[in-house]
Amino acid sequence: MTRFSPRAALRRAAGSLVAAGLLAAASLAGAAAPAQAAGLPVLAIGGPAETALHPYPESGEPLHSTLGITLDNPGADEEDDDYETEFTVTFDLSGIAGVADVAVEDTSDCEVTGTKAVCTDRGIRAGLRGIDDLLLTAAEGSEDGDTGTIRVTGQSKGATFTPFTTRVTVGGADLVMEELPFKEQTDPGDRQKAPITFTNRGTRAADGVLLGLVYSRGLDIPERYSNCEYTEGGPGSRGAGWTTALCSAEGSFEAGATYTLATPLTIEVTDRAYFDMFVYSIHENSAAQRTAQRAGAPFERGTGAVLKAVPVKTPAKGATARGGDLNPWDNLHEADFRTRNTADFVAYGDQAAGAEGSTVKADIGFRNEGPAWVGYLRSGENVATLDFTVPPGTTVTAKPDRCRAVTAGGGYREDQKSPAPRYLCDASMSVQDGGGLDLPFELRIDRSTVGAEGAVTIRSPWLQEPKLSFDPKPANNTAYLIVNGEGEGSDSGGTTGGTDGGSGEPSTPPASAPDPSESPSGTTVPTESAPSATSGGGSAGTTGGSGGGGGLASTGSTVLIASGAAAAALAAGLLLFTAARRRTGARHA
Repeated sequence: MTRFSPRAALRRAAGSLVAAGLLAAASLAGAAAPAQAAGLPVLAIGGPAETALHPYPESGEPLHSTLGITLDNPGADEEDDDYETEFTVTFDLSGIAGVADVAVEDTSDCEVTGTKAVCTDRGIRAGLRGIDDLLLTAAEGSEDGDTGTIRVTGQSKGATFTPFTTRVTVGGADLVMEELPFKEQTDPGDRQKAPITFTNRGTRAADGVLLGLVYSRGLDIPERYSNCEYTEGGPGSRGAGWTTALCSAEGSFEAGATYTLATPLTIEVTDRAYFDMFVYSIHENSAAQRTAQRAGAPFERGTGAVLKAVPVKTPAKGATARGGDLNPWDNLHEADFRTRNTADFVAYGDQAAGAEGSTVKADIGFRNEGPAWVGYLRSGENVATLDFTVPPGTTVTAKPDRCRAVTAGGGYREDQKSPAPRYLCDASMSVQDGGGLDLPFELRIDRSTVGAEGAVTIRSPWLQEPKLSFDPKPANNTAYLIVNGEGEGSDSGGTTGGTDGGSGEPSTPPASAPDPSESPSGTTVPTESAPSATSGGGSAGTTGGSGGGGGLASTGSTVLIASGAAAAALAAGLLLFTAARRRTGARHA
């Protein structure tokens, strides 16, 4: 079993929505794929285009840089994941002789012998994953500017691999981003200034810089600068609702100097804000870096003023280095925003009619009437669960994949194949304003009963604490699926319609007394207790759709941001990664 430290796990994960997207965005695809052998999957080896090394010191131990290599199997289906087949990844180190020395962590499944390093792992699985890192240090006697290449190949009886080549260079620019003191607790309409500041602590000047800005759905930067390019809903696996801006600033950014924006950015908290994140990073500008950050997503250039970075005479107070540009974490920061806001989740049911023994269709679900979007960006946990009780006298014969059978009391049920009295369907880690969850069921009418009804309730994922903390209108959290009702507009709720599944409009449950826990203002302050990717299957997800009968696309696996990530997955580099999967099959969210 591959062993790894918590830091390594975080670096490879997809679940800090944000971090995962960053992992995906920072990875470059390898060369053109070889001919696919006998229908085997093709795994693309990727990683940074170039890794900079701290020069060999005059005294003390040399500082190491981390070379993180990824494997991507983008076209695979998770249902076909293979957790047993072994594979090896081989690093040809002959190209960096005299330039760099290579080592591995004690817990690594990699071994360095002469001019070759071999990593062994297990499992041919879908998506993006990382393998154990190599630790690179400048070789004794090397000089600033010395460079060489490492060629990476893979081998397995269960897959073919595209090769990958990365460059290693002694010295270079070391861009270090200052962390800004944002106010975390906010209200819709708030604006905060972001005087992005960074320092080059490297050994040479940076030839241009690339500023990355990634922000979730509840935030906005109103100005669209002409030297920035923008995309929404990507890149990477961060998911819908994220905006990514890549801003190129030309010029020579000298070693030892500190720079700030000529005009600070304005971060605006919009009416739909609740849990939100802003990620800002700095890189040396290059074609390879731009390609990595774009991650294949379409970008559109802004038309506003030029965003400029200018030198400052004295480094900003608190602007200290966190390390070198030796891994993607050293030149970015993430800021969390918690906005006092609410989101109204409205359940909807259906009406169906049929003779005894017939099978009918029904569409149930919920929609988010806003104003806020809700996303647990840190934990990646589900925002809500739709709880469906099957009407008496009927049997569920088909359900969405994302729904699981439980006992009548809502407890665990090992048998997921035979019909159950109750089903729980998890929403995703984020639900946009105007989005929701649409769930088609099929039921067999076993005995004809007039007005048989089953409750459709949208609640928190925790049965012990079902209240949605952000929802000020709990009375509309429950609707009803009615089978063979006495007519349209039944007092017991549900929607009008027939055996075709109804209109999908929300039903109105019996009137209930006001919730005494509701605040007078109707607003809630988010505390993301377990928070900040989604269970697959069905026709539902976290973006798009009208909530009542409209489709909602799945965000996939953050993240941030990530990740994200990080991307992904960041995304998107970010946002936003998806998830880096280890041989155990576990996924870090």
